Amino acid sequence: MSTSLQPINDGQALTQLKEIQELSIVLSAKNLNPTLLTVDFLKFSGIVPDDWELNNQPVLNPNFSQVSFQNGVSVVAQPRTITFIEVIGDQNANGPKIPEIVNKFLDKLPHAEYQALGISPKTIIPFPNSPDAARQYITETLLAPGNWQDFGKTPIQAGINFLYQLEQCQLSVNINEARLQLPDQRSIPAVLFAGNFNYNIPQENEADRLVTLQKSLKEWQGNLETFRELIHQRFLGQQLSIFPTTVV
Repeated sequence: MSTSLQPINDGQALTQLKEIQELSIVLSAKNLNPTLLTVDFLKFSGIVPDDWELNNQPVLNPNFSQVSFQNGVSVVAQPRTITFIEVIGDQNANGPKIPEIVNKFLDKLPHAEYQALGISPKTIIPFPNSPDAARQYITETLLAPGNWQDFGKTPIQAGINFLYQLEQCQLSVNINEARLQLPDQRSIPAVLFAGNFNYNIPQENEADRLVTLQKSLKEWQGNLETFRELIHQRFLGQQLSIFPTTVV
């Protein structure tokens, strides 16, 4: 499975591969139009700073729009959803930027019929020591062995979905095999953990809707810490010895 997370840096040795993390915040609304998402709108309204430089040419059409900046922040709009994405690393010395950006977006468009908020962290863990390590982690560590694994001409590939009911929201976690593309065109096996903390938003009253959105958005840091703890302590556990634990 491929992943949208950025590749590792040029010249980085296999023994120095690090965990890569990404944070997305998704707003769902009945009347969000992708053509709204333009660079001029984001900058002239003060949602993003005027000095942010584009990473590539923006995409703008009725069904899909995307604006990506050189600092690792991207905004993607589709009918009824807009997603704010940021790669988390050492460049985030003051923490992720997108929670503040989403707050500004809500301030500028408070009347949209928002329906849900999703706080979606991802982490991709490289397994550089063996080409089969990522697959074996899923099929032998997370799944119980069985005859169902010995079928077909090639080793089985698997993805797993988990759903947790937390105190304030639901958390879904999807686990799949992935590949990390190296600058020299080689790729190494990895496991992608994709989470989503889903907050439903009341629809009856616009003022209550906005208050609930802003309150739920403030949970992003706690959600991120919960996700990291779940992945590292509950899922990986003793498996941590097979890859470096430094987070970029």
